[in-house]
Amino acid sequence: MVERAMVLDGGMGRELLRIGAPFRQPEWSALALWDGPQWVVQAHTNFIEAGAQMVTTNSYAVVPFHIGQERFDAEGRSLAALAGRLAREAAHAAPGVLVAGSLPPLFGSYRPDLFQPAAAADVIDPLVAGLADHVDVWLGETLGSIIEATTVREALDRAGVADRPLWLSFTLDDTHPARLRSGESVSDAVHAALGLGAGAVMFNCCQAEIITTAIREAVAVAGDRAKVGGYANRFAPSHAEDVRANAGIARFREDLDPASYGEFVEGWLDDGATMVGGCCGMNPDHIRTIASLVQRRG
Repeated sequence: MVERAMVLDGGMGRELLRIGAPFRQPEWSALALWDGPQWVVQAHTNFIEAGAQMVTTNSYAVVPFHIGQERFDAEGRSLAALAGRLAREAAHAAPGVLVAGSLPPLFGSYRPDLFQPAAAADVIDPLVAGLADHVDVWLGETLGSIIEATTVREALDRAGVADRPLWLSFTLDDTHPARLRSGESVSDAVHAALGLGAGAVMFNCCQAEIITTAIREAVAVAGDRAKVGGYANRFAPSHAEDVRANAGIARFREDLDPASYGEFVEGWLDDGATMVGGCCGMNPDHIRTIASLVQRRG
């Protein structure tokens, strides 16, 4: 019997912006945690009502890169805990919906070159501590290198909270199929994730076309040892060498409406993916389309 795929949620930051929540750079989605937490619950709820079986804590931007070192030092752990509580509040109203604790890139999205091994624990440990009481699974996401994935595993082990499933999701180089933004291969990343005990290996926050290639390779490597999935962003492709987060509000692709994105997702499912959703710019309508697709496939 073929396993029915899990429907993930969509992009929190752009959903907050879409519904009118407090939102700006550089704080991004974290701004709503202190200026309007009710909006965070609403965003989670919107995805759940669209068919998401999991919500991701709004902790992605709770890092010094977004909120500044001073605020992070003073409030990082408490903001992560708040993100966990808000996700749990939304999930509590929908029995069976899981809460995934988002553990993001620590020093900037898409910038594995900025990773600082000696400083990593000071950033990730408060996030783990704040989220620990509220999550069902741990999700290291938008990881641009293998060392970032290893850092997630080490943090969970240090905190003694590795009793919950670990999912690892890598972001890919939009110009080179089958490579992380670090230049490491998808094959090596999947092997590393399996060695770290990941129960799911995914690809996110990159172009849907690139994820298609990665899913095929990941399924071949992982076999039945881990689930494989993807959740693309909706950003217009950029081939600039200096892609930066916090540089502004990125444009969306006009060709990735819910129906078009659903065609990509259906291809991933055909290739063996069992976890599918959306990243930045994928709103509840995209998730609703995915949920309907998954349901139709049985």
